[in-house]
Amino acid sequence: MAGLVSISRMDLAQRRQKLRRQQQIKIIQAIWRTFAISGLAGCLLWIAIQPMWVLKSPNQIAMTSGNQLISEETMQSLLKLSYPQSLWRIQPAAIADSLKQQPTIAQAIVTRRLIPPGLIIEIQEREPVAMVQTPTSPKTDSTTKQGSVGLIDASGVWIPLDKYTSVNSTQKLPSLKVVGSPEQYLPYWTQLYLSVSQSSVKVMEIDCQDPTNLILKTELGNVHLGPPSSHIPEQIKLLAQMRHLPSQVNSSQIEYIDIQNPENPLVQLNQKKLKVNFRTP
Repeated sequence: MAGLVSISRMDLAQRRQKLRRQQQIKIIQAIWRTFAISGLAGCLLWIAIQPMWVLKSPNQIAMTSGNQLISEETMQSLLKLSYPQSLWRIQPAAIADSLKQQPTIAQAIVTRRLIPPGLIIEIQEREPVAMVQTPTSPKTDSTTKQGSVGLIDASGVWIPLDKYTSVNSTQKLPSLKVVGSPEQYLPYWTQLYLSVSQSSVKVMEIDCQDPTNLILKTELGNVHLGPPSSHIPEQIKLLAQMRHLPSQVNSSQIEYIDIQNPENPLVQLNQKKLKVNFRTP
């Protein structure tokens, strides 16, 4: 029995010694791990505060729109940055939000570039679909001026002409023209534009000055739609069915085409009204 007790005690002592060694190894590993992490963090901090990670001038920024590189002059007019400043203190999200406040920019993505230090900015510009002429007498909203000429995109956002041309000096301006103050056509603009742009009858101008009668200037002549309503798509579809009208009526005799009621379209001639069958098989 004495031998068995002695062996058990020796076994327990060896186990305790092994556990102490394992515990010591874990403590040493934790210390080394702490030193390594602290050293790495300190090294990264030292690298970050070096003079090389500083935005010193606009030529360290690359701004593109699609595949086109934006000129430095235009870029500076869009960005509100001071130089020099640490690249790490710049907030890309804040710059992107600031750019999206510009009337010509729909989306913006800003990222830091480490080698060489700088910024990469990708913007998506708004695409104008019509030229807009605001009237001189009616009151316009705060984003436009009386009697001014600007641009508008498919969603109804006003784009100042000078700001658009400064960024897109070589782009062709839209041929479609809109006359009227924004508050008169914005509530129904998207529906109206989509219908007009998909029509087989060319529309050159949309006159929105009279809120009781929307007038389209088309290749068939002036077309009266009446007050804006949910019937606009139906009216524009009817307009496409009228493309053969010149074969039925001399265009020089047409004063205007009235499709305020799509079920009862009329042609106002210089002397009288004429009901014409526009629907062709």
